[in-house]
Formats: sequence, C-alpha cells, structure tokens
Amino acid sequence: MSDEYRTERDSLGEMQVPADAYWGAQTQRALENFPISGITFGRRFVRALGVVKKAAAQANRDLGLVEADKADVIVQAADEVIAGEHDDQFPVDVFQTGSGTSSNMNANEVIANRATEIYGGELGTREIHPNDHVNYGQSSNDVIPTAMHVASLEAVDKDLVPALDTLREALDEKAEAFDDVVKTGRTHLQDATPVGLGQEFGGYRTQVEKGLARVDKAREHLSELALGGTAVGTGLNTHPAFPAKAAEYISEETGIEFREADDHFEAQAAHDAMNGAHGALRTVAGSLNKMANDLRLLASGPRNGLGEIDQPENQPGSSIMPGKINPVVAESVNQVHKQVVGNDAAVSAGAARGELDLNLYKPVLAHNFLQSVELLSNASEAFARKFVAKLEADREHCEAQVEQSMALATALNPHIGYDKASEVAKKALKEGKTVREVVVDEGYLTGEEAEEVVDPRRMTDRGILGQD
Repeated sequence: MSDEYRTERDSLGEMQVPADAYWGAQTQRALENFPISGITFGRRFVRALGVVKKAAAQANRDLGLVEADKADVIVQAADEVIAGEHDDQFPVDVFQTGSGTSSNMNANEVIANRATEIYGGELGTREIHPNDHVNYGQSSNDVIPTAMHVASLEAVDKDLVPALDTLREALDEKAEAFDDVVKTGRTHLQDATPVGLGQEFGGYRTQVEKGLARVDKAREHLSELALGGTAVGTGLNTHPAFPAKAAEYISEETGIEFREADDHFEAQAAHDAMNGAHGALRTVAGSLNKMANDLRLLASGPRNGLGEIDQPENQPGSSIMPGKINPVVAESVNQVHKQVVGNDAAVSAGAARGELDLNLYKPVLAHNFLQSVELLSNASEAFARKFVAKLEADREHCEAQVEQSMALATALNPHIGYDKASEVAKKALKEGKTVREVVVDEGYLTGEEAEEVVDPRRMTDRGILGQD
C-alpha cells in the first residue's frame, strides 16, 4: 500500500485510506477494529463475493433497478474480483462482526471504487456507490450466507471431489494389485481369520466412495441461497423477481445449480446446512484417519513390526537414527483429521447460535468450513500420490505370518466343534506348531482333509471349507 492517503467517508464521518487502495472507509474501520488474528478470507470466499455481486448487478440491470451503464462496470469490476486480481484488497480479519458486514462492505467498496475507475472517475468519488449501486437490494445478512454457500459448494465440487476421486482410484488400483495376497486378519489388534490384502484396500476404497456420497447429499441444502431476504428475511427493498434471477446468474457463473432459499428466515437465522455439510466433511476426515492409521500399522517395522506392506521412502525419518523411515504422509493425514474435528466443533457451535432473526457466526463458519475442505482436498491428493500409490506388499512375510496364525482353527469349527478346535489352537501355540499340523497329530482330520479345510486363501471367501 502507498504511504500517501486519500479521504473516504461513511455514515460515521471521514477516514484516511491508503491512496492506492480500492477499499473505503468501512473497510478501514474494520482494519482498526479487528486486529484479532491476521487471518483473512482466502481465494474461494473472495471469489464467491465477486460472484454474488456480479449476479446482483446483472439482476438489478435486467429489472431496471440499476442503470445499465453502471451495472456493466460493476460486472466488469466483479469479474476482476472473481479472477483473483484484487485479492490483496480484502484485508479484513475473519474474526469480525458476526454478520460479516465488514466483508460485505469490503466487497462493495472495492468493486465500487474499481467500477468508478473503469467508469472514468477517481477513487473515492463514489460515481459508482458501494451501497446504492453495488449493494442495491441486498443486505450483509443475505449476501454473506449466499457467499458462504457458493464458496462452500464450489470448494467441494472443484477441490474435494476430484481429490477424493484420485484417492479412490489409487486405493482401487492397490485392491486389484494385492488381490493375490492373503494375510492375517486382526480384530482387537489380535490375530483373526485370514483376509485378503486386496479386500482390506477394497474396504478403504468403499469408505471413500461412501464419503463422496455423503458429501453429495449436502448439495441439496447448500444449493439454497439466502440472497433476496435482505435484513431479516422479509426481502424489504428488493424486487420480488431479484432472488431467482440472481440465483440463475450465480448458477451460470459457477456451473453449479443454485436456487432461491425455500425459506429466507431459516436461511439467515440458522446455518444448519453448513453444519450438516461439515458433518460429512468430519466423517470423510475420520475415514482418512482410519486408513492412515491402518497403513501405518501394516507398514510398521521394518523388522520388528507387522511389516506386511512396504511404505515409500519419502524422507529421512529421524535426525538421530540413521536409515529410519517414517510414514510421514500418513501422519499428516492423521493431523488433518484432528484439525477438521476441531473445525467441526467450531462450526457446530456457531451454527447453533445467534439470536432470533440472524445467526451471528457467519465469518467463523465460512472460514472453518473452507479450511476443512482445503485440508481434506490437499491431504487426500498427497495421501493418494505420495503414499498409497507407492505401497508394496511383502507377499512372503504375509504368507509366513498367516501360516502361523492360531485363528486358522476357526475353519475347524464346523468339522470338529468349537471345543476341540480351541484345544488345537492352544496346543499349536504352546508347542510352536501350525494348526494344520496339530489337527492331524490329534487325529481329528487326515492330512488331505486338513489341507482342504485349513486353507488360508479359501478362508477369505464366504462358505464352509470341506463341504460341498
């Protein structure tokens, strides 16, 4: 920003604003009032503000409410905001007025000043007015929740869904590649009946698929827009046709189907849609955490752990232990889960508050939701490409381990009964023998029968071994 200043005015009087800044007096007041965190809204939310202001100008132009020549330069300035040309002009802290009025006015002032410049005027002259033109027929109370939904759904569609698809594909490839690997299953961290490594990865793939479905279900309510409700949901000072027309323009701009809210009072007084959608994000984060934990366990070792899969050597793991390799990418996924859970607590608490006709936690809801989407998108992409895709199975170790498993005795239950099978398992453990060896030694099955019944590969399929 310039060391020189110009004078801008609002209803409270004059303010000194950096001479080359596109923002005005209300934004400058917000900068002085909210030196809270240094965290400002990111690209997705700033873009969404531009989308909303552009659509509003187009709708107001069509309805004859804002002169066409002024609406056109508003659209041009909003296009620049949408494209990211003025991101540095949105300096207001996330922790601000609960309605997000400061961010709405930040957008109004930036677009008005830039539009005035395009119109041939000078910054601060208000030839295009931030309230009378850019904010015509709108209130912060309906603009900000509209931007929240636009930003959230765009982030989900354009960032999270593609990243989860990448992870789903990587897991599917490993499920196929590991289809021939039989390993010891584990429940309660104790040996259980055999399972295919490919089956486990197929389970992870399905978790991602179901996560995608859960996220998709949130679309129905996030696609509702509060725009047109103005201050409290009544729509005072806006044209009856404005909400639907603006929603059409927002849909056209984003390529996502948006519509007017079913009930403007609900859309502004509550943010259950954001809360429900973030619940889907929390579930996805939990799924990723489960996968990352499992893969860390399966790769533990390399000599004194489970060691059933070999992890990629992404970086040295220790500053003191030479040759140590840690599952660092999986650990980053674990940490993202914890952050998303924290964000979910903030979203849940914020969505449940506010008084009467307005929820007063809009900025923190938007920030936490968008951060969760960004973290999950980046973590899913990195997890897929830098960890899952590079995993290899230690086939020999898996085979050796499963042969020694006491849980193989489970296949004996239909043939010799639970009690005798339990005796076989205990004796095998005590004497260091395999279940197959002991069941033959005890005379319960012939060698041929034991080979057929105690078959780890066949035990990974549904059915009773040794019976037609």
